[in-house]
Amino acid sequence: MNVIVCLKQVPGTAQVKIDPETNTLIREGIENVINPFDTYALEEGVRLKERFGGKVTAMSMGPPQAEGALREAVSLGADEAILLSDKAFAGADTWATAYTLASAVNKLGQYDIIICGRQTLDGDTGQVGPELSEMLEVPFVAYVSRIEEIADGQMRVQRMVEEGHEVIEAPLPTVITVVKEINVPRLPSLRGIVKSKSAVIPVWTVPDLGVDQSRVGLAGSFTKVIKVFFPQRVCQGEIFQGELGNQVECLMGKLKDAGLV
Repeated sequence: MNVIVCLKQVPGTAQVKIDPETNTLIREGIENVINPFDTYALEEGVRLKERFGGKVTAMSMGPPQAEGALREAVSLGADEAILLSDKAFAGADTWATAYTLASAVNKLGQYDIIICGRQTLDGDTGQVGPELSEMLEVPFVAYVSRIEEIADGQMRVQRMVEEGHEVIEAPLPTVITVVKEINVPRLPSLRGIVKSKSAVIPVWTVPDLGVDQSRVGLAGSFTKVIKVFFPQRVCQGEIFQGELGNQVECLMGKLKDAGLV
């Protein structure tokens, strides 16, 4: 059972700042962590390896510091890790990201399951998983909350829907995105921590993947961020004095002036 888990490193705090010149996150001085939803994907990949054998490969596209997230993935049970890092990958939207990941998967070769978290905390789109399956031309199942069985080249899973759960069968290889209800991520073991410190994490660039540079990063993105800003919240209040009847009249007058009644 060859499992690929796609991870992303994200800011470990909600108190982020935006560079007004570039409209990008200011990452200096901010602790970066594995995207929380991706920790469930990694845990499920390790559990599949423990049930069926094989190996787990953690993969991430990002700047050089994303190596830290991959070393953490090794400490949590991944057998190997690969970092996709190149200045040409910068500014990628979900489509360009999925193209880069798909190119890396094809370079790896044979796989059975690709697992992604349902979404990331920074982009929050949930699009990379389904786009990855489209580019690899394999089935896709979203919101998986339980993997029931894998046998004879098929997998049966439960996926969350508004009304409860659906049971779906899909042929392998396939791509799935998982929700937090699927498991409880483990803590790193001492052996895993030691292994992660000595792990060799290859860095694949544009030449290594042999990709069309016009299809990666900002150049290959169909969507572009024009402006990022925090909305200004203005709260105003007014206290009506006097008798209750006068207060009601004042309130009704304000509502009428505002066109609410």
